[in-house]
Amino acid sequence: MKTILSAILMVVFSVGFHAQNRMETAKKTAAENKELILLNFSGSDWCIPCIKLHKNIIETNEFKKLEAENIIVYINADFPRNKKNQLSPAMKKENAALADQYNPNGIFPYTLLLDAGGKVLKTWEGLPSETAGMFASSIKNYANK
Repeated sequence: MKTILSAILMVVFSVGFHAQNRMETAKKTAAENKELILLNFSGSDWCIPCIKLHKNIIETNEFKKLEAENIIVYINADFPRNKKNQLSPAMKKENAALADQYNPNGIFPYTLLLDAGGKVLKTWEGLPSETAGMFASSIKNYANK
């Protein structure tokens, strides 16, 4: 019985530990691989510009290449409203902490390009007017500096 309880507690704490350290993990990975961090604040089930941003930019091949080529580490801080889309309490807490630090005005969508230390290099407020290719090129330009 103790073994089962211990295993359950380890799983619960490891999930919570992972969620609380997503930004720290991204910073570490970005530093090791000389990558940038792209942090996106979205309301995936209520914010129409957020949904368009994900569909027209983040889910495209141009954007996915940025991750595959070790140019960025991507973090999505999502704030869904529908009950069926709710995040774990640990993830909600982490997203709230990220919002307190990087998005205190509650802008959606809000996308930030950060260096490996978490310093803001560029921001996009609302839905970017750029195409996915232009968005990716803009990020590559920062990566090449």
